[in-house]
Amino acid sequence: MRRRRVLEGAGAVLATAGLGACVPPPARGQAEGGEGAGEAQAVAMATVLERFAARPTTDGAGATLRRVFPHPQLRNLDPFVLLDDFDVRRPAGFPTHPHRGFEAFTYMIAGAFHHKDSMGNDSVIGPGGTQRFTSGRGARHSEMPATDGSNRGLQLWVNLPRRLKKMAPSYAGIDGASMPAPVEGAGHVLREVVGSRSPVELQTEVQYFDVDLLADARFDHAIPSGHNALIYVLDGEVELLGERLGEGEVLLPTPGRVQIAARSASRILWLSGAPHGEAIVHRGPFVD
Repeated sequence: MRRRRVLEGAGAVLATAGLGACVPPPARGQAEGGEGAGEAQAVAMATVLERFAARPTTDGAGATLRRVFPHPQLRNLDPFVLLDDFDVRRPAGFPTHPHRGFEAFTYMIAGAFHHKDSMGNDSVIGPGGTQRFTSGRGARHSEMPATDGSNRGLQLWVNLPRRLKKMAPSYAGIDGASMPAPVEGAGHVLREVVGSRSPVELQTEVQYFDVDLLADARFDHAIPSGHNALIYVLDGEVELLGERLGEGEVLLPTPGRVQIAARSASRILWLSGAPHGEAIVHRGPFVD
């Protein structure tokens, strides 16, 4: 399924009732060994809804990526529409194309990406930096690799609620130095990409962590009540909720406490969001 191909989706997948507040990231010293601290200990363990592997594909002008979803096992995850793990090298990329009805959010892991849009924004974001493109009622942009080597990152599409579909488009780029300082625990490092400490502003309540774990380290945290969530293995191998996942694999948990044990040096994406409870109609580059 390409970003420009017309896809019609009705209904949000795996929406849960209630909108809980974001849980803050673990404080320094939490998630050590096999037990969390404070709040995490009082929360019931999550359970597994689904697991699957992201699919290699190309998009744009020869850009290579793993598409986490849309996927045969997950069309969308309210409020999220699409998630790509991309690694793009020149001359491939995403030349100028239109969007409307959602927020495209890019987080860079390696290399850099160059964003230009029809509103006159022109910026390059490197490792640890973010680009938020709120398409609203409609705008055009391009995203092209800015280095000659690997340019790896994650792009997430976050649906806009019906009342905001016609809002004015906008853009914000934040370099890595302006993002929150990483939080170090026992054998892990947490980067809060979106959350209470992050300067990133989305129109939807989202919790987004990038977590590095040493071999045999653990990360213990709770998915907020009412959120839909996803855990994706960027690198390495981890075990959680009775499942062992390797690079490129995905697990959908219910709200609740999750303990992640690294079987090798690993890096994971922790993502959750408050669902809008509205139909997600995905039509290629548009979400109506």
